Amino acid sequence: MTLGSHMTSYVFITGGVVSSLGKGITSACLGAILEARGLTISMIKLDPYINVDPGTMSPFQHGEVFVTHDGTETDLDLGHYERFVRTAHGGRNSNFTTGRIYESVIGKERRGDYLGATVQVIPHITDEIKQSIELGAGDADICLVEIGGTVGDIESLPFLEAIRQMGVELGHERVVYVHLTLVPFISTSSEIKTKPTQHSVKELRSIGIQPDILVCRSEQPLPDEQRRKIALFTNVREKAVISAYDADDLYKIPLMMHEQGLDEIVARQLGLELPEADLGEWQAIVEAKQNPQVDVDVAMVGKYMDLKDSYISLVEALQHGGIHTRTRVNIHFIESRDIEENGVDCLQNMDGIVVPGGFGDRGIEGKIETVRFARESGIPYLGICLGMQVAVIEAARNLAGLKGAMSTEFDPGTPHPVVGLITEWQDQTGDTEQRDEDSELGGTMRLGAQPITLADGSLAARSYGSTSIEERHRHRYEVNNNYRKQLTDAGLRFSGLSIDDLVEVVELPGHPWFVASQFHPEFTSNPRDGHPLFKSFIGAARRHREGELPEAAEA
Repeated sequence: MTLGSHMTSYVFITGGVVSSLGKGITSACLGAILEARGLTISMIKLDPYINVDPGTMSPFQHGEVFVTHDGTETDLDLGHYERFVRTAHGGRNSNFTTGRIYESVIGKERRGDYLGATVQVIPHITDEIKQSIELGAGDADICLVEIGGTVGDIESLPFLEAIRQMGVELGHERVVYVHLTLVPFISTSSEIKTKPTQHSVKELRSIGIQPDILVCRSEQPLPDEQRRKIALFTNVREKAVISAYDADDLYKIPLMMHEQGLDEIVARQLGLELPEADLGEWQAIVEAKQNPQVDVDVAMVGKYMDLKDSYISLVEALQHGGIHTRTRVNIHFIESRDIEENGVDCLQNMDGIVVPGGFGDRGIEGKIETVRFARESGIPYLGICLGMQVAVIEAARNLAGLKGAMSTEFDPGTPHPVVGLITEWQDQTGDTEQRDEDSELGGTMRLGAQPITLADGSLAARSYGSTSIEERHRHRYEVNNNYRKQLTDAGLRFSGLSIDDLVEVVELPGHPWFVASQFHPEFTSNPRDGHPLFKSFIGAARRHREGELPEAAEA
């Protein structure tokens, strides 16, 4: 197979010793500082699990499903990539799993593409992986490829073999291997242990990959003595042993890596003459986070609170809103079932309330009660996806007097299906047009970026500074258009609509700040620019804290 029809270079990031060391953050931060030196960056995540994509996986097991602009359901690390790297536009060719690779190979075998050959891991699976990497790289100057899992796992072997082959085929001047390991501190003996890193590199070398750079995770900066020892036993230059010590701010990490010359090491190996890195934006972010003018307390009421990674993009988007309003955002994670069991007292001292997206009926009444409390108490409310749907349900019950109103997702027999599958509420009006006829569940997911029109003068339009926006979606159920007039008459405002007249945004006129969206604005937020809806929400929470909220809504 011919590789490299253009001159993209590749940086492969692997991990060893233990999982969850931060390969995604390391990859994203390296991409950020290389981009700051004038390079275009593409980023790919290779995941060793057999699921075709993470779309059906439980948030408790895998964390958030990140949705790209083109509607691909991907690993949460792609969220890190987009938050740190402007040129890394993720999409279908930015996340490949073992399941997807095998699905493609088996499809080719069934079609006869292999001309009757015996299909094997080498060369067929590894060739498919290499082709996928080249496809995802596009025309970028450098493609960063993160391999999920840990070196030594049987699941990762085909990916590691594929990137080994690419190193041989493209040559050392176009491929850099970065290996992330753990250097633990044993408190009982007050010793820093380098042996796990030595063994991890030995495992990597046993399959033919010699790392060029080691990124060593540790609690404290790695002393020179340990860096020299690691370099000696792993055949890595001492200056290429990077200390990735615990940081109190995620957005300090690009600065930390640049200070140790990580970007320069990569550039020199690839023979690149680059201008100095312009990290002014990152320095401004760190300075803003370190010098907030006021604190606010924001409650996030959801159902996956035991694993914060389930809402990682939303958590970051709220922090971005804080960066751009000079506000420290203290997020309080509250299980919606706790609201059901213990009431809303835990929300009393909050400056803002967020109800995020989710699937399934567990804790749904707690979310509805949360909306009621936010509406009646005048606390700024931001609902996202399901958070918008429960806002509609609450308004239907308590403003429009529609007793038993509910989504058919949770109660198929509800007397007032104010939220449901499009095919269900179209049937009520005799509309036989089937937008979702290809789904076994009666409706496919609405995924990816879609245009939205905001009502002129609405809080949402003033927050965005525009009446035309584009945001990403991940949902199946929609607000039932048959109830829109009743709900409007009851005081709910439908201030955002899709091009096919589906509800995208609801507001409560007269409330200090109440906006709920069917889309997921958190997927397009980044620390350098923030996001207009989150900046507006945190601004309202700040005014609530300072006692400055007006009686009527303002952006």
